[in-house]
Amino acid sequence: MQTLKFKNKDEMPAFGLGTWKSEPGEVYNAVKVAIKEGYRHLDCAPLYGNEKEIGKALAESIAEGTVTRSEMWITSKLWNTYHYKSEVIPSLKQSLKDLQTDYLDLYLIHWPIALKKEVIFPQKADDMASLEDIPLSETWQAMEESVNRGLAKHLGVSNFGKKNINKLISTSSIKPEMNQVECHPYFQQEDLLNFCKSNDILFTAYAPLGSSDRPDIFKAKNEPSLLEEPVIVEIAKSQNATPAQILISWALHRGTSVIPKSVNPGRIVQNFQAQFINLSEHEMKRIAKLDRGYRYVTGQFWVFEGGPYKLEDVFA
Repeated sequence: MQTLKFKNKDEMPAFGLGTWKSEPGEVYNAVKVAIKEGYRHLDCAPLYGNEKEIGKALAESIAEGTVTRSEMWITSKLWNTYHYKSEVIPSLKQSLKDLQTDYLDLYLIHWPIALKKEVIFPQKADDMASLEDIPLSETWQAMEESVNRGLAKHLGVSNFGKKNINKLISTSSIKPEMNQVECHPYFQQEDLLNFCKSNDILFTAYAPLGSSDRPDIFKAKNEPSLLEEPVIVEIAKSQNATPAQILISWALHRGTSVIPKSVNPGRIVQNFQAQFINLSEHEMKRIAKLDRGYRYVTGQFWVFEGGPYKLEDVFA
């Protein structure tokens, strides 16, 4: 299994199971199937509303002897409501309780966006809090405390661009070690990937298959389908593989982590097998030409008239 190596030599399986949009009632079985198949990396977040079920499946898999905790890599995230310095550790401890584990292997700031206390998802400008009111540097100090207390082994960010990462690098004692962002052949993020590499920051690709199952309110009309992209379909046929497997393999060939989501047992197995597909240099070059700078997750839902964030700020 391909791994990404952290500065202290810890290794994270590059391939993992994403759990965003995995509904309660489905995610328990998905995690059990995945771990039995050989998945050793679970990507979680409290906002997904399913960490308790994931924890149940994880604890049972360990009790059954399928896997040990040390063999698993568990990532979770700090939601925007809890950027206040006093809220970070309590939020993390809730995730640990739900996931039935004593520590996280990786803890990420979910977005460089702050919300007011008790607001889980904003409906109006007044629900938002600015980064002047709650600076990322202060949130990060509490994230660092989670490492000092042994609650998390590694720290990182999600949906961050170069500007916000540089802010953290300049003010932190523990540097960000991971950036998890949308990335796929239509949105290859070459510039951000190179920036992360030059700063010893590892890179995880979410929505690698195009996130076609996300809620309709977050979709654009007539958005392009990665799974129906002719070049991907053609390569899949030549490789005797599925388009999804080619998209996963592409991400791994770039030296990034990738976390496709599925609750379908057959697709969970198929996705796992994508690790063993070898794409040629010619195939990688063909896929490189597909980049169109197209985001599926636009971040528009953080922008309100009179609010503290403009669209260009969201991924800054």
